[in-house]
Amino acid sequence: MDFRNVQLPREIHTGPGILDEIGEVCDTLLSKKKVTIVTGNTTKKIAGNHVIEVLEDDDYEIEEMIINQATDETVNQVYESSNDSSAILGVGGGKVIDVAKIASTRNNIPFISIPTTAAHDGIASPRASIKNNTGSASLEANAPFAIIADTQIISQAPYKFTASGFADIISNLTAVEDWKLAHKLINEPFSDSAAALSVMTAKLLIQEADNIQPRHPESTAIVVKGLISSGMAMSIAGTSRPASGSEHKFSHALDKIAPKPALHGEQCGVGTIMMMYLQGGDWKHIQSVLKKVNAPTTAKELGIEDEYIIEALTQAHNIRKNRYTILGDRGLTRQAAENIAIQTKVIE
Repeated sequence: MDFRNVQLPREIHTGPGILDEIGEVCDTLLSKKKVTIVTGNTTKKIAGNHVIEVLEDDDYEIEEMIINQATDETVNQVYESSNDSSAILGVGGGKVIDVAKIASTRNNIPFISIPTTAAHDGIASPRASIKNNTGSASLEANAPFAIIADTQIISQAPYKFTASGFADIISNLTAVEDWKLAHKLINEPFSDSAAALSVMTAKLLIQEADNIQPRHPESTAIVVKGLISSGMAMSIAGTSRPASGSEHKFSHALDKIAPKPALHGEQCGVGTIMMMYLQGGDWKHIQSVLKKVNAPTTAKELGIEDEYIIEALTQAHNIRKNRYTILGDRGLTRQAAENIAIQTKVIE
């Protein structure tokens, strides 16, 4: 961690219809009128075409790339195609944004984050998840140079994405407790300001839980701003510690074990319930808040069989072994894992 070198977005634009201002934002921030736009087949129709249209009207030269996966190969393709661009714009969901983020970091050019969902804090964080030959790796990246989040567009995405983003922010509570534990037990560097911002963000969203409604730009804005704030906490810390602890380890283990994993934030939310139980916190309150926004709180609601939940709990400590959490070095026995899942009503 280097608390002296903090990267934060230079500009953040949120609100309904904000994409119409993309040309003005780029004119302010970029040195030349050539950009690479990374998007997906679906997100191109949702927002990518509009971004291209607005920028072309503003005389921008555009290199367009449509991707399907967040892999090393895809990152290399974007990297090579964006060598002479002034910036990479990621228009889409997690995969698109992660690929654009890493490619821009390797090319040392600005990355502009234009999310089409509010599913997790990757829209603003200095990290990206990229698949390789051995699985999925969480990589360091430059923080977005700018974030342009059109809440009207994001609110039209399936509501489960917004609920997932909400749950991802709530998981900050257990992540920070794990970080504090690592600081006490193994003297891991700790940032009071980053931890405070992370926890404050989670608590503010808890207060807003009753106001999170499907297809409401105002509700979407609440979650988007929370995700941005969470991403900034990671930038301040120079690590994902403020927003990733034992609950994320559980989610990543589930990604490897379950035949069909749920959304990242959904799994982290369920993980937060169980890890809060382990930490001796008010897990019932977490469960209640997640229910208010219709985020999953059980294996059944995740669409994942009980067996995979238990297995993920026993294997979670092996994920990022250098990151100390409440799971310790040895993890949970199968009996302990099953008991935790039953006690918290994650499984029946």
